[in-house]
Amino acid sequence: MARTPLNELLIVDVDVHVHESPGGLAPYCDAPWDVALRNVADVPERYLDIPGFSPGGDGTLTARFPTSHEATRMVHTPEQMVSELGEIGVDLAVLFPDHLLKLAVLPQADYAAALARAYNAWLIEEWTSRHPALLAAIVACPQDPEDAAREIERHADSAVCVYLPCAGLDPLWGDRRYDPIYDAAQNAGLPVLLHAVTVTSPAFPFNNHGFDTELARHATSHTFAIMANIVSMVSTGVVVRFPELKIGVTEAGISWMPFVCQRLDKEYLERRREVPFLTERPSHYVKRMYVATQPIEEPERLGDLVTLVELYDGDDTTIYASDWPHHDFDHPMKLNQVPFSEEQRRKIFGENALELFGIDRTGSRR
Repeated sequence: MARTPLNELLIVDVDVHVHESPGGLAPYCDAPWDVALRNVADVPERYLDIPGFSPGGDGTLTARFPTSHEATRMVHTPEQMVSELGEIGVDLAVLFPDHLLKLAVLPQADYAAALARAYNAWLIEEWTSRHPALLAAIVACPQDPEDAAREIERHADSAVCVYLPCAGLDPLWGDRRYDPIYDAAQNAGLPVLLHAVTVTSPAFPFNNHGFDTELARHATSHTFAIMANIVSMVSTGVVVRFPELKIGVTEAGISWMPFVCQRLDKEYLERRREVPFLTERPSHYVKRMYVATQPIEEPERLGDLVTLVELYDGDDTTIYASDWPHHDFDHPMKLNQVPFSEEQRRKIFGENALELFGIDRTGSRR
């Protein structure tokens, strides 16, 4: 059977990154924090690392090579974004930040909340309102869940999802202090998407200072962060307290999903009295979550990826992500090499994302 050409498939990219800067957010930021942003606006920028804005924790400690992250491109305007995504065949794109991937690391709650408010206003005003193909993931500030809930209510009609930072998060997203965020998102009909990034922080699971290479840190940080937070959300009952809330994860690949499902079920059979609120095996709740493909694993036998999706019943919950324009982005052609069926290809490249975000093929909320 002939495959539908890639350029004839709807492609919804659920993880694309805009480049926000302290100077760009300052006009949208409340006093006195706008002064703090202007103060660091001219600080030389390392890749996703500006002291006082997006600290990575290890940026000054490790050797950097010309082929490393410093060579990574950034996107600064919606026109540039639409043009570049069009060249790789993306029809709709959900926008996440660059620097504020590290929002949870900031110790000052008022500052973090002000940054989140400024970013959300900037994202909608400067990006998503200017082109229908660009869709907003508004950030929820974990340091101030009540303020984050108000932000969700404020921007509910302008966003398609709520972004939950995972880098250096303490406590994890299963803690009840975050319930106002989940309640607001559920009431607004907006899914929440967890997104990780590599930082070195004393908060689990980012206490990766024992690794001496970026290879080791990057190989583990994203995936371990997502796994830790998913286990937290299931074992503390977030998935039960908010039954209508859709949950997704991005930038962790897919190979961890079967492991988490199997491991949680095994523990549940021994310790179910600890989680009496779960009426099903943990895998039942995990398999309802949407999982973005990037960075897709690269086994020698590409058919193994089809098997992985089957192991977590992911035909209806696996969604395409590129991570454009970051150094490890996945071109649609890369995922297209995997021997998925025609139905799987249609769902993974676009249809599953439409269902997750409750949008039509033009990007409009249903």
